[in-house]
Amino acid sequence: MLETSLQQKMQQSFETNVDENLLLDCMRCGFCLPSCPTYIHLDSDESHSPRGRIALMKAVRDGVIDWDHSVENAFDVCLGCRACEPACPAGVQYGALIEQTREAVQMAKSNSLLEKTTRNIVFNHLFANQKNMNRTVSLVKIYQKTGLQNALRKIGFINLFPSHLQSMEASLPPLANKVEPLKQVQTSLLKVAFFVGCLMDTLYKETNDKTIALLQMLGVQVEIPDNQGCCGALHGHSGELQRGMQNIVRNVGAFDSDEYDYIVNNAGGCGAFLKEYEKHLKSDDRYRDKARRFSEKTIDIASLLVRAGLLDFLLSIPTSEERIIVTYQDSCHLRNVNKVIAEPRAILQALPGVEYQELADASTCCGSAGIYNLVQPKVAGGILTTKMQTIKQMNPTVIVTANPGCLLQIQAGIHREKLQSEMRATHIVDFLYECITKNGRIVE
Repeated sequence: MLETSLQQKMQQSFETNVDENLLLDCMRCGFCLPSCPTYIHLDSDESHSPRGRIALMKAVRDGVIDWDHSVENAFDVCLGCRACEPACPAGVQYGALIEQTREAVQMAKSNSLLEKTTRNIVFNHLFANQKNMNRTVSLVKIYQKTGLQNALRKIGFINLFPSHLQSMEASLPPLANKVEPLKQVQTSLLKVAFFVGCLMDTLYKETNDKTIALLQMLGVQVEIPDNQGCCGALHGHSGELQRGMQNIVRNVGAFDSDEYDYIVNNAGGCGAFLKEYEKHLKSDDRYRDKARRFSEKTIDIASLLVRAGLLDFLLSIPTSEERIIVTYQDSCHLRNVNKVIAEPRAILQALPGVEYQELADASTCCGSAGIYNLVQPKVAGGILTTKMQTIKQMNPTVIVTANPGCLLQIQAGIHREKLQSEMRATHIVDFLYECITKNGRIVE
């Protein structure tokens, strides 16, 4: 009786939340299959492909299959990398479908008390309130600053945790250093609002400060609007979009000003979700126009730096005799959703002392996908293994990324493979700032 009740709830929830018109866009052609990391890594199982998952969505909605763990697992194992979208000739909106599906599942199923409590803490408190995020990250800083981190490592306590958590712990960014301003090298008429993000403004505060320094170096006016919060991407990707709507509405209001030419961010995953605010509020008469303006103005840091004249400035820096091999790992959402591909590469190719080499399969996911590497460690670990094999074949000095999750994942891979003495991973902003300051551009 309980199973029948759940079956009915799932069907009703899918009918309410999953857009049948979007489901019918899929022509079952299979062009998505070679682009899907889970399909490739899970023995070409159709249930772990975009085409297969869409078929399952339709079958649940139509009530033609029984809901069970295997169906739910097929949706859970999806990375949400959206590599299938550029490959699809029919323009299927897979990102919207997987978000709708996960929300339908969460609305229909009865979670355990532990899961309910965890979701309430994470989505209603931690990622809904920047002050709570600051308090949480401050514990990480205390863990590092007091020497507790070194002590627990020394006595082997960290070794009691699963290997993927050991690697993630080893990849935590160090305490933020003070960021010195850069000399202004040109004048710009651009005025931008900076979306600081939740993790970026806490765990990666130094990267945020360097972002501002680089923009001001090019003469860009930077403002940080008050009352902004988490972008809501984690909510949307975890079936909690309705809870995340409060974040979306808050940010749309905080950045609604004609004074800003752009709304800039430096995290690929956040940027993709910000870019789709218009989609999430298209049916809301109160916020539709504001959301459209927000989405139109949203831009990632690499694209903005290029538009602000960074490449011309880099050409003026004397070429260094030192040459290090640098490569770039795409952020899935930055590439597949926001279509930002050329700009980060152009910046790296223009840097003095850098020999840029393209990473084979740089467009494929590293296995991070938000918190995917925590909730699906086995699959994420397999994907990371493949990525690290490719990286080791090139053996670069630096792997540059444009998203905090990708950065943590690649750093974890470097640690797992014991390659710390040979290579490092860094955010493109940090690497750019580092290269410029090596050439005496710091204000004394």
